[in-house]
Amino acid sequence: MRFTAAELVAALSARNLHGDSAHLVGPDVEIDGVSFDSREIRPGQLFVPIVAERDGHDYIGDALAAGAVGYLTSRDDSHDRFGATAIRVRDTAEALIDTGGWVRTLFPASTVVIGVTGSVGKTSTKDLIAVALSSGITTTANVRSFNNEQGLPVTIVNAPADTRALVLEMGMRGFGQIADLCRIARPSIGVVTRVGEAHTELVGGLEGVARAKGELIEALPPQGFAILNADDERVRAMASRSSAPVILYGESVDADVRIEGLNVDELGRARFDVVIGGERSNVALAIPGRHMASNAAAALAVGHALGLSLSTLAGALSAAEVSDRRMQVRRTTRGATVIDDSYNANPTSMEAALRTLADMNADHKVALLGVMAELEDPHDAHRRIAGLVRELGLELLAVGTESYGVVPLTIDEAVASLATLGPDAVALVKGSRVAGLDRVVDAAVT
Repeated sequence: MRFTAAELVAALSARNLHGDSAHLVGPDVEIDGVSFDSREIRPGQLFVPIVAERDGHDYIGDALAAGAVGYLTSRDDSHDRFGATAIRVRDTAEALIDTGGWVRTLFPASTVVIGVTGSVGKTSTKDLIAVALSSGITTTANVRSFNNEQGLPVTIVNAPADTRALVLEMGMRGFGQIADLCRIARPSIGVVTRVGEAHTELVGGLEGVARAKGELIEALPPQGFAILNADDERVRAMASRSSAPVILYGESVDADVRIEGLNVDELGRARFDVVIGGERSNVALAIPGRHMASNAAAALAVGHALGLSLSTLAGALSAAEVSDRRMQVRRTTRGATVIDDSYNANPTSMEAALRTLADMNADHKVALLGVMAELEDPHDAHRRIAGLVRELGLELLAVGTESYGVVPLTIDEAVASLATLGPDAVALVKGSRVAGLDRVVDAAVT
């Protein structure tokens, strides 16, 4: 979305949501999007320095050199040092939130915003929704997992003006956070994938996770749609919190968007029929994971709610890919298959990934697992996963953690172990981000 610095200053001052006005210092300029990462600035964007572990103000010069036309600042001396257009605010992070909320009002009333949340599958579901809707509607979705109070407003501001469907992943690390994101984005469609053991230590267990995720459903207007996983009892129960019509999806017999005949091929890719009313279509996904069928059904439910053709939606999903390091197929130099699911992990997503590994056709199946973080009972969770690995007949290699009950490998040892695998082997690499298992994959694959 394009706007001028003066327009943004006026909007921030008028909204004044955080108790402070904005001030333009320097010439007015046209702004074409925003970024809070000086390394990813595109020419014409506004740089937003975030003060966190590092102070983004220290990178203003780098952002300007990369093509930023101006920057937000909470310092008084920035313009004197850089001589560029600055917008002075009390707090740059709060100003970014307010900017996202303002730009949201600039889209036509016909633009639909789809919020996506859940303990597992929300990024893949967001990706699949975006692919499905793009078959008939100009669609924008957040990149990677830009799903918090910084990434979500950046996605809104950077969406082209002709966007008619905006797909926004919404994450949470506590109560009230999804509600805050909904106040910025104002979604009319909400999708909840699963309630699982993610961030349980932050919200007091699974019931707390369900309460926090359900904030999306409570935010929907009566003329919207709540799209809920019929196969998850805690998600299904969110129907009582919705003022919008509810669409259930999944394998349950009463699902409005129903999965039938689900099976997987030798590479673990889901094949199934989807039934909506009296209409049926076949879906053959290109990404591994039996659980991806549920994510695809959610995308089909969104497309159906918006009146798109089921056959067109199914065809688009058959060629869909998802974000990096989510069940991404890679190869080692010796020809072993690596399923890179190293972006994050919790017991629910770990179980789904392990069952996918077990479904795959290979003589040697290895689960290379890192720690699962932010769990209410980490000892029990890790031992349950270790038990599942044994039950499925997989080889367990733990990396950097003794929580699975086996002697752990270092990162270098894990890389060496992957390097020994040949073309008859498949390895799943999965752990929470703090485990850093992306380093293992990057060192081992071609």
